[in-house]
Amino acid sequence: MLVANWGRFTYQASLILWTVALVTLGNLRVVQGNVDVMKDVTLGFGEALQHCREESQLSEDKMEEFFHFWRDDFKFEDRELGCAIKCMSSHFNLLTDSHRMHHENTDKFIQSFPNGEVLSKLMVELIHKCEQHHDAESDHCWRILRVAECFKVSCQAQGIAPTMELLMAEFIMETEAR
Repeated sequence: MLVANWGRFTYQASLILWTVALVTLGNLRVVQGNVDVMKDVTLGFGEALQHCREESQLSEDKMEEFFHFWRDDFKFEDRELGCAIKCMSSHFNLLTDSHRMHHENTDKFIQSFPNGEVLSKLMVELIHKCEQHHDAESDHCWRILRVAECFKVSCQAQGIAPTMELLMAEFIMETEAR
């Protein structure tokens, strides 16, 4: 009797382990899918950087630094970076006249990327919370820089921030394709 019960117990334990493994694997695919969406949005948004370099008075060195936005050691110290993000956001019509996020346009922009609908609501919500947190800052460039920093930290906490390796690999592939 004990042997028969042991066999049933082992079978049930295996089913539970397989179920946990499949759920975990499914969650990893979702997280990786979200990271891929964030990578695509980042690269798409970054296309406006060259356009905004002069307007935001971004030096070549600062422009190069900008490509490392998702690195842990990226510094949010230079007002010009905030001005560049403001210009890039304006380029894609993502800001209102008061230089706050235009929720509908931002949502549509994110959804314009493959599987963007997966993250659009969350990203708009994260940006909005960051804007509320830094709303007292009157200088638009500084405020937008602080919002960008807050957004980055929020994305990292949510597990949706792309790695630099992923971004660089994609950037190289896109460059070679052109």
